Order: sequence, then C-alpha cells, then structure tokens
Amino acid sequence: MRQLHSDYGSALLRRVGVLFVILASLCLGPWTASAKEGWSLEGQGTLFYTDDVGLFSATRRLSRDGDPTQPAIDSKLTDKGSDMVFEPLLNVTRSMTNGLGRLDLNARGQGFIFTQKPEYNHGTLRIQAIQSLSSTTRVKARYYYAPNQFLGDNEERQSGQRQFAAENVTSHIWSTRLYHDVTPDISVQLLGRYGLRRYNEAFSERNINLWTIGSHVGWRVAHTIMLGLSYHYERGLAKGRSQPQFKDDTSYVNHYMTADVDVELTERLSLLTALHYELNNWTSGLAGDERNGAHEDIYQGEVRLAYYLTDSLQGFGGFQHSIRKQSFESRSTKENNIGIGLSARF
Repeated sequence: MRQLHSDYGSALLRRVGVLFVILASLCLGPWTASAKEGWSLEGQGTLFYTDDVGLFSATRRLSRDGDPTQPAIDSKLTDKGSDMVFEPLLNVTRSMTNGLGRLDLNARGQGFIFTQKPEYNHGTLRIQAIQSLSSTTRVKARYYYAPNQFLGDNEERQSGQRQFAAENVTSHIWSTRLYHDVTPDISVQLLGRYGLRRYNEAFSERNINLWTIGSHVGWRVAHTIMLGLSYHYERGLAKGRSQPQFKDDTSYVNHYMTADVDVELTERLSLLTALHYELNNWTSGLAGDERNGAHEDIYQGEVRLAYYLTDSLQGFGGFQHSIRKQSFESRSTKENNIGIGLSARF
C-alpha cells in the first residue's frame, strides 16, 4: 500500500509539473512588453524537519494567503512520526499593460516531498491575475488546485465495518480579492472565495462545498515595520449532513484570525512573526456523531528570519509551532516545523 502511494505521488507530481510548465509557457507568451514589463521567475527550495507528518501540510498552509481552513483532521491522522520534507516552489510572472493599467499573470507550482514517508508526497498549482484599476486600487483573481492529497489511513464509514483505508482529498478553490490603498501607509483588502473538497469513495460523505468572506488590513507603523491583521468567516457544508447512517457530518462554521509583524532589521535582514487562531464550530446535528455540538481550537505561531545574500538571492530560516484541540478529546495535538531554504529571483 505504501509503495502504491509512493508511485502515485511521484506520478502526481509529474503531472502537476507538466501542467505548470504549460501554464508558465502561456504566461511567457509573445505579448509586447516595455522595459519595465516582461516576465520574472522565482525559484525556492526549503528543507523542513517536522515532528508530525500528519499535520505538516495543514500547518504550512495556515496563513491568510494560503488555505487556512484545511480538511477535517481526525486524531487518527496525527502523531504519525517525524520526517525531513523538501518543499520546492517555482513562481512565474508575466507583467504587461492594458487599457485599465498594469496586469500581472502568475502561475506557481509547489511540491511537498517526504523523505521517509513518500505516501504523503503531493503537489499544488496556483494560477492568478492581478489587475490594476487605478493608482490605489487593484483586483486579484485566483484558482488553487491541490489534487489527491493523502491525509492518512483513517476509519471509513461507507462499508459499515469501520475498516481503515487511505483518506485522500482534492481541493479546488476560487477566490477574488479587492485591494485599496487608503493612504500611502494603510491598505485594506476584501476577500471572497468558493471551494470544493472532494474525497475518495471510502470517505465521500465528507465531500464539502465552502464559501469565505474576509478582510485584511496592512499598516506601515514605521518605515521599517509592517503590521498585518486579518479575519475570515467561512461556512462549509458536507454531504454527510444528509446521510445520518454514517454519523460523520464535517460541516462547520469557521472563524480565522491572524496578526503578523514584518520588521526590516537592516537593509538586507528582515524578521517576520505571526500568530494565527482558528475556531471550527462543527454544525453536525446527527445523533452518534462525535462532532455533534463540538468545536476545534487551533493556535499557531511562527517566526522567519530572511537575509538577502545578493539583490536576487535570499536565504531564510523559520520555525512553526501548532496546537490543535477538539472539544470531545482529552488532549491537544502539537506539531513543530523547522526549515531553512534559499530563494532566487530572475
């Protein structure tokens, strides 16, 4: 079974990579561009140590610009041991000008490659366009795709025998963001998104449709200090809410809050710190469902130090600590990630 996951994960990464190259080629198409326009390329590689492979991906995406409301993670999927994880990232941007103003087309491919537990290997693809509407207002449209992510071996409900089976999920997320610079030092952002999470057949009662509204504020407190504040409200409705025989309704109302501070310590050295909090109020009303009347609290802190070795080459290191607690469980689940990496822009 593990070898099957490994082979599938490798094939999946290859397919995502091919799709990314095609989209990048489109972004690099034969449009006319001035000297200030054109295309740019960013490559990044990060090596992580994680003490829980079951929570690594969810912890990495718990940010306001990521996918903070991850699929439901049962306790059976956590405490799966440590590993070294390589996270490659390739970002291609094509910039041009149209009748409205500046337009940036961007495609990003990202991978998660586990050294000892390759069944967790997976890749993601993000495509977005940012259009300036005026000197102070711009809009961003984004599509995010995370295909067939292995969450772990979990207890399935479809057969009625509570057997353990691989749980996989594919996520499709569409979002729109409106940015406006209120002053040169204060910007606001309104966010709306809609998403689908589709599970393999053994866990299909967890198929979920979600929508999100949110607001972000960025404030340059001082010349070298940037403060960010965010709040998201999200509603997710699962197929299981109308399938009482499975007693597994993962529908929820989510409140996500985050605060981060970016400090420019020197001309080349910067420090980023962030605190995230997430409250999942499970809305199941099914008798016998452990989520009936329950909630989940998630706390996460992170720190990241970055240094520009040259104008285009940056080295960085960081640490993340996450605590999750379901109200129906007696103990919390903790996870730590430590990473170092390099980023280059061209």
